[in-house]
Amino acid sequence: MACGVCVEPGRFRIETRPLPTHAPEGWVLVDIAAIGICGTDYHIFEGKHPYLDYPRVIGHELSGHVASGPDAGRLVVVNPYLSCGACRACLRGKPNCCAAIAVLGVHRDGGMCARIAVPAGNLYPADGLSVHQAAMVEFLAIGAHAVARSGVGPGDLALVTGAGPIGLGTALFARLAGAQVHLMDLSDRRLALARRLCGFDQLHRPGDDILTGELAQGFDVVFDATGSAPAIEAGFPLVAHGGSTVLVSVVKGDIRFSDAEFHKREARIIGSRNAQAPDFDRVIAAIRDGLIPTDALLSEVVPLADLPDRFAALVDDRDDIVKILVTP
Repeated sequence: MACGVCVEPGRFRIETRPLPTHAPEGWVLVDIAAIGICGTDYHIFEGKHPYLDYPRVIGHELSGHVASGPDAGRLVVVNPYLSCGACRACLRGKPNCCAAIAVLGVHRDGGMCARIAVPAGNLYPADGLSVHQAAMVEFLAIGAHAVARSGVGPGDLALVTGAGPIGLGTALFARLAGAQVHLMDLSDRRLALARRLCGFDQLHRPGDDILTGELAQGFDVVFDATGSAPAIEAGFPLVAHGGSTVLVSVVKGDIRFSDAEFHKREARIIGSRNAQAPDFDRVIAAIRDGLIPTDALLSEVVPLADLPDRFAALVDDRDDIVKILVTP
């Protein structure tokens, strides 16, 4: 089968590998239908991902059909976070931050291929969704999990910094939770996409004097989806007294903040990593109910065979892209 492999930073190619025909006990073979490309994959291509060894078959936003057994042919969403089930986090119901987590396409080879073996518990039925919608569930679940972690609700003021796919997903679920959502990004093109595709109209650029009027006291929750340490640090002064910063993105470097300011505000910093089964369920239900504009979020479908010639350009053009899906 053809597999999409990032051989080293800046080099992506198609490799032929054997098609899996058997799965370990408790695992299931899945015929991949669609693969989403996300910021993680762009960072892998650019050599910026903190947890990855090359070469790697990328792809962790996956939809597919069960290949055999009583559920053969059923459309499923793949949860790409493989947990150990035995560490303290797993035993406390937090497999998304398992101490020995193995994320498909990051810590181990992913699903940019025709078929993959996955633990049965990592498959969620996607009845009522298209294969393209099902492949978008995982990235939206990242935002849904961040919103659940934040506790944001009706009447709250929320700021999402970073209007890429993860930021848009976070903003959509914050809006569904009842918050008044603002978006901030360096890119006017990304902000324009957020307005045109998702109807967000409270848009800001870094450096804008936004702490005026009803925003004078800051935001109840600031979600960072930038992947930039300076942007994270610039977001801390925008948090209201009693508010929270939710770190949805991950950066290689350290971040710094004023302890005195955080103490004065009794503020919280909340890490949000990956997603859990209830987040996937929430996203699947929201898509099925027509609450998420998946057609608008889908920028293009690219055949895997075309990707080696397209990858570098997609990285360069990502300000004009929400979600690229690849078909094996």
